[in-house]
Amino acid sequence: MSETRIIQATDDDMKEAIREATSLLRAGEIVALPTETVYGLAADAFNADAVTKVFAAKERPSFDPLIVHVASRGDLKRVAVVPDEIAEDVNRLTEAFWPGPLTLILPKHPDVPDLVTSGLPTVAVRQSAHPVFRAINKELGQPIAAPSANRFGRISPTSASAVMKELEGRVPLIVDGGACTEGLESTIISIEPREGKKPVLRLHRAGPVTKEQLQAFGKVEKLKEKPGDAPHAPGQLPSHYAPHTPLILLSDPSDFRPEPGKRYGLMSYRGEDDGRYVTMHSWECVEALSPGSGKLAEAAIRLFYIMRSLDEAGLDAIVAEPVSETGLGVAIMDRLRRASVRE
Repeated sequence: MSETRIIQATDDDMKEAIREATSLLRAGEIVALPTETVYGLAADAFNADAVTKVFAAKERPSFDPLIVHVASRGDLKRVAVVPDEIAEDVNRLTEAFWPGPLTLILPKHPDVPDLVTSGLPTVAVRQSAHPVFRAINKELGQPIAAPSANRFGRISPTSASAVMKELEGRVPLIVDGGACTEGLESTIISIEPREGKKPVLRLHRAGPVTKEQLQAFGKVEKLKEKPGDAPHAPGQLPSHYAPHTPLILLSDPSDFRPEPGKRYGLMSYRGEDDGRYVTMHSWECVEALSPGSGKLAEAAIRLFYIMRSLDEAGLDAIVAEPVSETGLGVAIMDRLRRASVRE
């Protein structure tokens, strides 16, 4: 096991952080970097040997493709071949949401190693809005493949300390750029043209860019996943984002049947003292996604932090209160369902 270092990416240390991270990436190493969504485990996307280290460090199966990050909209052509029939739609979407948490699935450029796309003819690509990630991406001069910086299937990290808990000894460097501002992985869509109409935007993964925001650019339809299908994009496996502690997504408080002697913690939406979920059991601990206010944006930012906190509390099970499936609530509920699939 090798030593893992954390380097701060503050204003005073930014140049050194960029230099060290870029030097390692050029040498074919992997580095954990902050993005606005979650921390990513980065490698030069054109270096298949480096990408292999990403899969190994995460214990990620080779059939689960990675997202490729470009430094600018102009670099899109280096990793994807955009068909003429959707070129204008791609331009409109990238103008509106890049840099930012929207990933597009497009036909891949031959230069992208098959390992990155898990042998698929398509590539998932976005441009991060995080200033540290963007600076390193630009300095490297290469697209960066970067899935979340955690072991496969586990809780996504939204801080450098969470990355250290997940990957200590598996990665030489973690660049600490502070807490992630979105807290949920990017929205993933593909584009299906329609003659004389706006395209169908096929939603592969819900995320910070919501269905309501996308509807101005096309008809948004959720991808219908079939059991046993190989993933077409990252984050599609039925069990994902999961804590070690069993998580129960409880639709109705009256359905809760606690087992005698077991210790339960509650992931509450607002954490109100008189709330139905808070008062239905004598919890070992209660953590609120959006204390008192019930704001979905705050809940999204805190979701993985709270999940990790409860996972480390020595509980027998975590009970999660659902949130409204509107706006960001769709993405929050998607993560909770995948985290609780074992129950």
